[in-house]
Amino acid sequence: MRHSKVINHLGRTSSHRKAMLANMATSLILHKRITTATAKAKALKTYIEPLITKSKEDSTHSRRVVFSYLKDKAAVSELFMEISPKIAERPGGYTRILKTGNRIGDNAEMCVLELVDYNELMLGGAETAKGKTSRRRRSSKKKTEAAATAQKTAKAVAEKPEMKTSSDEQEPEDKSQEEGSEQEISTEEDK
Repeated sequence: MRHSKVINHLGRTSSHRKAMLANMATSLILHKRITTATAKAKALKTYIEPLITKSKEDSTHSRRVVFSYLKDKAAVSELFMEISPKIAERPGGYTRILKTGNRIGDNAEMCVLELVDYNELMLGGAETAKGKTSRRRRSSKKKTEAAATAQKTAKAVAEKPEMKTSSDEQEPEDKSQEEGSEQEISTEEDK
C-alpha cells in the first residue's frame, strides 16, 4: 500500500539525494534557470520554495538555516541580496516548470525549471521593450517609401479632377483607342 509516500527518492540514497538537490538549488539561484528531468524538477521545487520564503526575512538565523541546506556562500548571498527583494510581494509559487519534451538517449521527460520573476519573455514584454530596441535599416526604408507613396497618391488625387476636365474637352488622338473602348462597352452590355 502507498500510505504517506510523499518523497520521490529518485533512485538515490538519502545523502546522495540531499547533495544533488543542494547542488541543483545552487545552480538555479545563480543561473535563474536550469534544464533537468521533470521528476528532479518537481523534487527541487519542493526543496527550494521554502528556502526562498525563508529568504524574505533577512536575519542571521534565516541565513544560517538556508546555508545549512545550500552549503554555498555565493548562492546564499545571491538569494538574500538579489532574489528576495524581487519576490517580496509574491505569496508563493516562485518557480515555474516548462516541459520541453523527451530526452533522446533514455526518453526521460525533460523540462526547464526557472524563477518566475526572472523570465523577461513571459513578463509581458514590458522590461524587454525598455531595455532592448532593435533597429533595422529595412523598416525605416519602408516607412520613408510608404510616406513617399502616400504623398504621390495625395498629389495624384488632387490633380486627377483637373486632368479629367481637360481630357474631356480634348478629343482622343487615336481613333483605334476610341473603337477599342466602344468594343469593351458592347461586350459588357452583352454579358
